[in-house]
Amino acid sequence: MFSRQNALLLVIDMQERLLPQIHDSSPLVKNTLLLIECCKILKVPVIVTEQYPEGIGPTVAALAPALDQCPRIAKRTFSCWREPQFMRALKESGKKQVIIVGIETHVCVFQTTADLIGEKYAVEIMADAVGARTAANNAIGLARMQALGADISSAESCLFELLETSACPEFKQVLRQIK
Repeated sequence: MFSRQNALLLVIDMQERLLPQIHDSSPLVKNTLLLIECCKILKVPVIVTEQYPEGIGPTVAALAPALDQCPRIAKRTFSCWREPQFMRALKESGKKQVIIVGIETHVCVFQTTADLIGEKYAVEIMADAVGARTAANNAIGLARMQALGADISSAESCLFELLETSACPEFKQVLRQIK
């Protein structure tokens, strides 16, 4: 199981020009925002990547206020791991569990997951917070990542996993975000 002491949240390429092309993107944005806000409450670090931001634009405005203090890493590689600045940030965090949200499931999310698993990181994919232009490509990406050993989960399931108990001081704050 993932724990807040060992985990970080990776938000992959949730950008203005990509998002309108993503199949059923509203729940993806809603669940990503939920995870970002709750990870901040739980003091789980958040890293954001942006694929070629000068061409594709910044992270979607709906997420920007919640990401004010989070490092943003520009990249041209599809896998985040192959971007030296990301690799350095992840290693410096000391975390070995990576919770992933973002787009596109079968490209950047998949390639990042494959590389992270290859580097012995535990990866948990939020099925309700990843997406692709087609439902088929989303399903293909999820299946491929699961076959590699990634845990496929949901935002709410992940948050309760990080909380561990209703007795923790942050429980009520997180519960308010979920409801």
